[in-house]
Amino acid sequence: MSIEGQKVIIVGGSSGMGLALAGRLLEEGASVTIAGRGQEKLATACRHLGDHPKHRTHVVDIGREEEVAALFRECGPVDHIVSTAAEIEGAYQLLSSLELAAAEKVVQSKLYGPLLLAKYGASQLPSSGSITYTSGIAAYRPLARGSMVAAVNAALEGLVRALAVELAPIRVNAVSPGWVDTPIWSFVAGDAKQARLDAMAQRLPVGRVGQPEDMADAIRFLIGNGFTTGITLHVEGGHRLV
Repeated sequence: MSIEGQKVIIVGGSSGMGLALAGRLLEEGASVTIAGRGQEKLATACRHLGDHPKHRTHVVDIGREEEVAALFRECGPVDHIVSTAAEIEGAYQLLSSLELAAAEKVVQSKLYGPLLLAKYGASQLPSSGSITYTSGIAAYRPLARGSMVAAVNAALEGLVRALAVELAPIRVNAVSPGWVDTPIWSFVAGDAKQARLDAMAQRLPVGRVGQPEDMADAIRFLIGNGFTTGITLHVEGGHRLV
């Protein structure tokens, strides 16, 4: 499916996978709105994407219903909605040390937020439109200290299947990344980020960890394939095999 001339909203598009996807879609002639909570990060993303006439930004906290409603009032109608947003700072803790406030942020960004994007975005999509979310390998290979992230990723995949039925013929899917070299790893591993990624690369059948561009390819497939809905597309280098 050609995406030239279509409008796409990418929540979480100011860094990592979302930013890689934004760059790719702009190259293909789409109009892209990257949305996120921080104006400074959005401005940095704009500088990264360059002086492009078809991209804009919107500040939104997708855990706040009134802000999501405003996003679509101001940016709709659109052809596709993507969310790569994840607020996991403070969530990778042993259960005995996990603070409820950190757990609630994960749920807001990766479950309630996607739910609200569908609630207010579906009416702005054409019948050929799509919604794509990002779950993750934690639902299948959880780390110690990662109980909340594992639980929310699994819940999101259940939401995808339910929304694919309720919102049909709008397509709803998820990409489930493995270990991908993005800024989020600073919250997971801190100063040990590179050592952890290098160790996983040696374990994976593909011999490397993922890059944001790998995930952008997968999301682009789900946006463009009109016969795919209600699935979780695993893009994890064979992680579930090891």
